[in-house]
Amino acid sequence: MSSPAERYAAARRRAAQASAFPALDEFSLDLGFDLDDFQREACEALERGGGVLVCAPTGAGKTVVGEFAVHLALRGRPGGDAPATRRKCFYTTPIKALSNQKYHDLVDRYGAEQVGLLTGDNAINGDAPVVVMTTEVLRNMLYAGSATLEGLAYVVMDEVHYLADRFRGGVWEEVIIHLPESVTLVSLSATVSNAEEFADWLVTVRGETAVVVSEHRPVPLWQHMLVGKRMFDLFHDADAARKHDVHPELLRYTRDTMRRLELGEGRSAGPGGGRRGPRWRGPMRPDIVDRLDREGLLPAILFIFSRAGCDAAVQQCLAAGLRLTSPEERAEIRRVVESRVTAIPGEDLSVLGYWEWLDGLERGLAAHHAGMLPAFKEVVEELFVRGLVKAVFATETLALGINMPARCVVLERLVKFNGEAHVDLTPGEYTQLTGRAGRRGIDVEGHAVVVWSPETDPRHVAGLASTRTYPLRSSFRPSYNMAVNLVGSVGAAPARELLESSFAQFQADRSVVGLARQVQRNTETIEAYGAEAACHHGDFDEYFALRVAIADRERAIARQGQTQRKAAAVASLERLRVGDVIRVPSGRRAGLAVVLDPATGGFGEPRPLVLTQDRWAGRVTPGDFTTPAEVLTRIRVPKHFNHRSPAARRDLAAAVSGTGLDRHGGRRGGRSRQAVGEDHRLSQLRVELRAHPCHACPDREEHARWAERRRRLERDTEELRQRVSGRTGSLARTFDRIVALLTARGYLAADGEVTDAGRMLARIWTEADLLVAECLRRRVWDGLSPAELAAAVSVVVFEARRDVDERASLPRGAVADAVDETLKLWGDIEADEAARGLAVTREPDLGFAWPIYRWARGEALAKVLASGHQIDGEMPAGDFVRWARQVVDLLGQIADSGGSSAELRGTARQAIAAVNRGVLAYHASA
Repeated sequence: MSSPAERYAAARRRAAQASAFPALDEFSLDLGFDLDDFQREACEALERGGGVLVCAPTGAGKTVVGEFAVHLALRGRPGGDAPATRRKCFYTTPIKALSNQKYHDLVDRYGAEQVGLLTGDNAINGDAPVVVMTTEVLRNMLYAGSATLEGLAYVVMDEVHYLADRFRGGVWEEVIIHLPESVTLVSLSATVSNAEEFADWLVTVRGETAVVVSEHRPVPLWQHMLVGKRMFDLFHDADAARKHDVHPELLRYTRDTMRRLELGEGRSAGPGGGRRGPRWRGPMRPDIVDRLDREGLLPAILFIFSRAGCDAAVQQCLAAGLRLTSPEERAEIRRVVESRVTAIPGEDLSVLGYWEWLDGLERGLAAHHAGMLPAFKEVVEELFVRGLVKAVFATETLALGINMPARCVVLERLVKFNGEAHVDLTPGEYTQLTGRAGRRGIDVEGHAVVVWSPETDPRHVAGLASTRTYPLRSSFRPSYNMAVNLVGSVGAAPARELLESSFAQFQADRSVVGLARQVQRNTETIEAYGAEAACHHGDFDEYFALRVAIADRERAIARQGQTQRKAAAVASLERLRVGDVIRVPSGRRAGLAVVLDPATGGFGEPRPLVLTQDRWAGRVTPGDFTTPAEVLTRIRVPKHFNHRSPAARRDLAAAVSGTGLDRHGGRRGGRSRQAVGEDHRLSQLRVELRAHPCHACPDREEHARWAERRRRLERDTEELRQRVSGRTGSLARTFDRIVALLTARGYLAADGEVTDAGRMLARIWTEADLLVAECLRRRVWDGLSPAELAAAVSVVVFEARRDVDERASLPRGAVADAVDETLKLWGDIEADEAARGLAVTREPDLGFAWPIYRWARGEALAKVLASGHQIDGEMPAGDFVRWARQVVDLLGQIADSGGSSAELRGTARQAIAAVNRGVLAYHASA
């Protein structure tokens, strides 16, 4: 109980704060809760008139600072309450789902007439004083000089750490650099370890910026590991967590478990008990959910880094008879679901697995991943936030999305597929995922559970849970669209200076200091190595140069042999015909195979489609052949053979085996090494080596080891020097090369003015912007029907999730001709980029042409999804909708483009109408 004097002093402090920060006092009265110290500090900095960077953990309440900026804008200028004195606030988010959620939050607080929404799909009340938008929308406004920017006073950049995203991150920097000086910037970020560096950059480009960093989680997070059926705390207490000291009991139990596995106790008994190596069966997914339910840890998000794994987890829980909902909750779930899916045609629902999905929802279980229909994902999100769905199996994309906090988060593995390879989770990703645990105002504490397996070291988990070193790294790089927009708005020389003020260049310039120090240290070490390599018999540098020359010559001869072997393999594959039986000499597909499609026409190396006697069907490349492919015999291949049919593959593979030919032949496909000694230059070098005085030195090999170390360090040091020179002004140099390419292609005039073609390019917002502009200029897409146009433009936006061996087929006729022309233009651009040392434009991907073509022609969803060029079956509905939306977005740009013919613009609008039906119509209106 405080004394009267203490209460009086506290009242005086509150009164002083209210008089110093009247707007914050007004704002906090309506909140219904007391501001945390970091929230108050950031809001006070804003009311003083400066910008602010707020870094705080997920769920800490950063958005309150953004909402205070909205309050300041609506409050008007000091001393005026009339609407004329009111200012604008733009609230930007990285994804549409977050924009939609924030829009509804602000409408609830300020009313629909005060708040607008602008995303790629929606435009609601865009002239309102407060507008929520995706970051790309604001970037496009800045380049277009939109009248909507008039009166703009505040810009809130939510999730500003997205500027590290390698695909879209540059947009955040473009906005920060190009915003008028009069605009106050509010940057909200997850906790990053280089907040001060980022803030230093913000000060250089935006002026006064306060940095407010909070490591404190409002809801404490407890870390656990589930080992079999036993749950352990990862740390004994908070002090142990700070020191990364794993709970001794957990370490002891996992060590004992590993020992039992190695001794064979973990293996199944019976006939399979003799299997070699340890075998571990972790807890089943239904058992994990049941355990969480019994311990009062639901609702929970269980992260499984695989779409198929998420769907399988729900099915496993259903098969196990799990039911987490009451009859009342089930009725409410069905009511919500039925109200949300009324716009989706009935025949499509069965294709989308609607009934199985609904069964899971009614039991409180759901998957959440990018392969799901967006409408289904939105329902899952709503039901989970309302506490009706208790367990969601999700990929990591959920951690980057909308606000879906849980009581508990479970990580099934600490490895994920990043699109190219399986990689370990970083500390930043671990924190982002586990940050979902603990709902402010609902839970007293949050819980993160890692499922143990023999590959999971508890000490590694402790490191992930305790590490705070995840710096923000810029991914900014100039693009063609950016170049013409910058040159058009400020001119070539000022544009170059603007690029040099980017965070990317700021970081590069800072890193140069460290690299230069390393070069100096290396130079001193090289001198020391040189002294150790000195030989009293003669010049050891000269002798060592002969040894290096011999090794280089031997490698060159070996490469020459490889080139000759590859040329022979290519020639032999080009001669193959349907029905030829060949032997694949090496690799995973080694053995006999029959040719199904020679595929020698047009695109690079021959990649014949074959069927092996092991029933694998796919394309082989010259790299699979260490010797030329030899036709051993011929067999008959049925005329309309379908290599996707298991039965057809089985019958034809039996015919291959029935030839009686030996699977591996009489000799292995070894490399016929040319005798390197036959080379005259090599023989001459060896004679010189033996004649050198240092060759007789008894310490020759010791000297050579020091000389080799020096050579490697010299090579590394030269690379460092190149990096130093490359980073100094690197973005400006890239910009100069882009400008030179655009000038050569007629998008910029020799005097730096933007041409008509350049103005068209300035309004194309896609990764393949220059390729799209070239297609429009060359009239590649003119004369196509709406469905054909949708298919033709899809190749420049679509990108398959994984590499597919064979090239996707295309609708014949006009589409195939347009795509061939697009590929030729891409080849020209790629050659131009490579010659100038620029990053090359991604090759067009044909994998979405058939699905979008069929959809635009009005065919059924089931048929459309089945025509997707996927290795593992039909295209997921979520992927189809996402790529279809991107096709629609590009069609919209073509429809509005001044560089398109009137006929093409009309066709583009018809194509948009044809695509926006069924599941797409729902998505367009959602």
